[in-house]
Amino acid sequence: EWCLLRIRRQPGVTHFPDTRAFWSFHTGAPGDVNEDGYVEIKDRSKDIILSGGENISSLEVEETLYCHPDVMEAAVVAMPHEGWGESPCAFVTLTPDAGTVTADDIIRWCKDNLAHFKAPTKVVFGPLPKTSTGKIQKYVLRERAREL
Repeated sequence: EWCLLRIRRQPGVTHFPDTRAFWSFHTGAPGDVNEDGYVEIKDRSKDIILSGGENISSLEVEETLYCHPDVMEAAVVAMPHEGWGESPCAFVTLTPDAGTVTADDIIRWCKDNLAHFKAPTKVVFGPLPKTSTGKIQKYVLRERAREL
């Protein structure tokens, strides 16, 4: 998780001229620093899927799904799993001109392009719930995944 820290000098607040104020912000987002020195956010902490001791980034699975030629929209959330604790569940909206695409086709696509344990175990087709600004409502999808 990234923690942003701001140190600000506050002369005149006390009789010490070098008094400093500290401010910090915990992002809740794990990430890395890339070779150019930029911070690359991997996912939000609450969206990490813990499956059998492995951490699966929902963003990584979503990026793979978006590369499928028949996928228009995708969202991945954690679904309860008896043996592994959690497993990825993909919610997918297909393109209008998509032919017959099955859940097995989507899972096979993910297994061909990701580590096998990161592939979704369940795929649900249909429109994704969104806010008025068009952001996908993952909390609604998490509730749906718990009911599956």
